[in-house]
Amino acid sequence: MPDLVSRARDGDPRAVARLISLVEDESPLLREVMAALAPHAGKARIIGITGSPGVGKSTSTNALVAELRKRDKRVGVLAVDPSSPFSGGALLGDRVRMQDHALDPDVYIRSMASRGHLGGLSWTTPQALRVLDAAGCDVILIETVGVGQSEVEIAGLADTTMVLLAPGMGDGIQAAKAGILEIGDLYVINKADRDGADQVRRDLRSMLSLGERREGAWRPPIVKTVAHKSQGLDEVVGEIEKHRAWLESSGELALRRTRRARDEIEAIAVTALRARWGDVHGRSELDELAAAVAAGESDPYRAADALLDTFTD
Repeated sequence: MPDLVSRARDGDPRAVARLISLVEDESPLLREVMAALAPHAGKARIIGITGSPGVGKSTSTNALVAELRKRDKRVGVLAVDPSSPFSGGALLGDRVRMQDHALDPDVYIRSMASRGHLGGLSWTTPQALRVLDAAGCDVILIETVGVGQSEVEIAGLADTTMVLLAPGMGDGIQAAKAGILEIGDLYVINKADRDGADQVRRDLRSMLSLGERREGAWRPPIVKTVAHKSQGLDEVVGEIEKHRAWLESSGELALRRTRRARDEIEAIAVTALRARWGDVHGRSELDELAAAVAAGESDPYRAADALLDTFTD
């Protein structure tokens, strides 16, 4: 394991792939891996890319990687794909669209299966992110499955969240319903060469103006792009740089990363508690409590307290 971690830190793509596989497989070695990587992580810029299916997330990610490579940045991409209903693996739809960078040694692309996890991400994404960070990536792009209403988990994981929209994908009200007006640090209207792009921009600007922002708060810019022609991506990178500067000067970067670490710790602890409870008590006690609630003999709060009491007995 020390050799594997050392090779991953040197940028060996096979070692990086092996470590991310250990993450996805929930290997018993994961604690040792994360302990070895922790001192070397925390340097990469993390950019989340989200939006409804069909707005061009994969094409935009591909074009953004090209723009970052022009600036000599080493780039990692975590593309979270929908899970196959048969194998449970990623469908690889996003990776197919990123073949332009397949032979570039300074670009690492990994598809991860969502495995039914809501929020547009895989629950193992934070650990995979740490692997790429420690492996020396300057920028890590996380592309979500595609948000729907309430699937906005990416905002808690990224330093900068980029929300993609496109003409014909719904008006400003639909954007508000999907929750994306609260999570975006940068809004990108892709496919801007189509009719309706200016109207989407006006609707979005109008909806954003309704929100209350404290003095000195970041005001998300709106950029128009045509990703398949690589148009507008230089402006996107420029706005990302401006947001990074604001994050550092305002102290928001440290707050976001602390919040991200807290959420990760909580998720690991809850998962461990569930596993420990199952190992010790099995399913019978939970089934009995559930049956009592269903029969009206108890309520869910009392049942939950009884379940928690099993850890203190």
